[in-house]
Amino acid sequence: MIRVDEKYKKLKKSLAELGSVVVAYSGGVDSTFLLKAAVDTLGAEKVLACISAGVVEPKHVLQRARRIAKDLGVRLQTIDADELKDPNFVANKADRCFHCKSHLCQELLDIARQKGLKQVVFGTNADDLDDFRPGNRAMKIFGIRSPLAEAGLTKQDIRELSSKLELETADVPASPCLASRLAYGLEINEERLAQIEKAEDFLRELGLVEFRVRHHDTIARIEVHQEDFKKVTSEPNRGKIIRKLKTLGFKYVTIDLQGFRSGAMNEVLAEK
Repeated sequence: MIRVDEKYKKLKKSLAELGSVVVAYSGGVDSTFLLKAAVDTLGAEKVLACISAGVVEPKHVLQRARRIAKDLGVRLQTIDADELKDPNFVANKADRCFHCKSHLCQELLDIARQKGLKQVVFGTNADDLDDFRPGNRAMKIFGIRSPLAEAGLTKQDIRELSSKLELETADVPASPCLASRLAYGLEINEERLAQIEKAEDFLRELGLVEFRVRHHDTIARIEVHQEDFKKVTSEPNRGKIIRKLKTLGFKYVTIDLQGFRSGAMNEVLAEK
């Protein structure tokens, strides 16, 4: 088994060979670590962080991302992928991420050419290659590199190295785009995205850390870790959650007894 420090050396060697990069940056664990590694390897002047600030991105994540980029001394360019203008994305079929990632890849490649930077890199890790991720297909089509995956770095490896580098994202939970909370086939629009974000912001205020509010039209399905069940089912939180989510437009508020699991919406695809 390859040691984590050996994987890190391989990552830095790969980045050095690229020469200069545009980093697809979200402010999450993986992209923040990749950005830090790129800056440390290439120097800030040869790195540009690009972050999508569209309606599908959680605002609290964007705020953290901007702060970290500033602390790293790296240039940050905000782009608006305007996902809701794409009917293929709005339709919310199983290939939704392919269409979104395709637009993003093209825009980042255009930016790289304009800025004279040699390559676009994403923070895809080795674990992501085993998951259902249509966006990975788009990256392959556009020739986008994934240095973390290429170095064999897993999510746990990245958290460990992030901790050593004293990155504040080392222990933060994953926070994919808000569209990933909508049941496949349920049209994506600003109202539904806002419902999800406001509901999750409220649960975060109650002290929950890793969870999801899944949108099934009139039903909000809350996923929390089993150790947090009592936090959402006991009073006064139970009553507060029901009232808040109903004011947001949900008719029914449920808790998933299977608990939190990343990518739960893909379970229906596996059953087909």
